[in-house]
Amino acid sequence: MFFKVLRDIAKPQWFDIINNLKRSTGMSVAELSSVLGMSYMGIKQHCVELHKRGYLDTWRRPKAVGRPEKVYRLTSKAEPLFPQAVNEFSVILMKTVEKTYGANSGEKLLFGYFQELTQSYVKRVKGDTVKEKAIAFSKIRNSEGYLSSCDIDANDNIKIIEFHSPYQRIINEYPMVLNMEDQMIGNILNVNVIRKDERASGLVRYTFELS
Repeated sequence: MFFKVLRDIAKPQWFDIINNLKRSTGMSVAELSSVLGMSYMGIKQHCVELHKRGYLDTWRRPKAVGRPEKVYRLTSKAEPLFPQAVNEFSVILMKTVEKTYGANSGEKLLFGYFQELTQSYVKRVKGDTVKEKAIAFSKIRNSEGYLSSCDIDANDNIKIIEFHSPYQRIINEYPMVLNMEDQMIGNILNVNVIRKDERASGLVRYTFELS
């Protein structure tokens, strides 16, 4: 919601660029131009300005033939533009709970939260097969700001791919949240989950392989 509101009051081209970069591990000006239907020079000018303001960085992506191409990526400065389930208050509250009730109380609180969240998803995820449930779950997560999609190959191997986590602040403090999330997805879809995380500058890509 915050991202959509900002798009209405700022340069929409900037937010279209940021949104597409967020769903990637980096894109060239030519790729952005093709996706957004804008001129190469127009995209380049916007990227240069966003780079100056600290929202983008660049790197040279190797090519099979020829010189490496210049690619733009988001920096961590763009993170607040996307949904956040955790803020400074939440982190301080967790620390206060631990000081008051013991070191394990924070973990117990998170465990209880993910149990409740699991039940909430179970009620909303519809489908008779793993494939149907995975697609439904991914759609719900995408609506919640996870930038989620469900990838199914020709051999029916299923992956859920996400480019944002609203829990990143709490994950930094409590890495066990990652395991809790994996277990949650496994319980909802009744599958084993193998998680793979990729990070580049301010970009992340979470892949959940289902089996």
